[in-house]
Amino acid sequence: MKTIGLLGGMSWESTVTYYQVINETIKEKLGGLHSAKILLYSVDFDEIERCQSSGDWEKSAAILRDAAQHLEAAGADFIVICTNTMHKVAEEIKAGLSVPLLHIAEATAQKLTEAGITRVGLLGTSYTMTESFYKDVIREAGIDVLTPEEEAIRAVNNIIFDELCVGIIREESKQVLLRIVQQLQNNGAQGVILGCTELGLIIHSEDLELPVFDTALIHAREAALAALR
Repeated sequence: MKTIGLLGGMSWESTVTYYQVINETIKEKLGGLHSAKILLYSVDFDEIERCQSSGDWEKSAAILRDAAQHLEAAGADFIVICTNTMHKVAEEIKAGLSVPLLHIAEATAQKLTEAGITRVGLLGTSYTMTESFYKDVIREAGIDVLTPEEEAIRAVNNIIFDELCVGIIREESKQVLLRIVQQLQNNGAQGVILGCTELGLIIHSEDLELPVFDTALIHAREAALAALR
């Protein structure tokens, strides 16, 4: 079994999901008392968020590249960034490594393709929804990406940072998100990407008619399978 290097803490609430799903998948595949070989570097999310809000992506890339290099030095066979937004600097992180980086959008695009999805709605932070670094990976798989209108983008972003990232789950916010997904469906979305690893804390597949692609679950399970390949 390969050793997985988790670059987490963005936020720690969703990093818990990675640890759980990876170990559940290993147990499913190997049985018995098997669990995953994991190294975790959990960063201070406040420092990363300050870089995001100030637009200092170079500094955030340097912080995460250093953390990833520590994971490699400690014996990680590949790296998993436990967040969607910070894949904005995935290439900068990858440039400092000699081990592979398992990209969250690539894993998600594969699942969308397998499901026959050709037009998908995307929820995430404002960075993920409005910039190209994430959507382009999905589009390269031949899938059209729909995002909410500007006001809805702000609403989703606020729910993520002001509530989910600090462990607050509100029914009112869930209903806001479900209405936004309904609008995406009305615009032709055949499924919805939960393109922020915290969104799976508030929205679940049983809440929606559309197929739900929870990136945290997809990414974590793919990491476990990669460790067994």
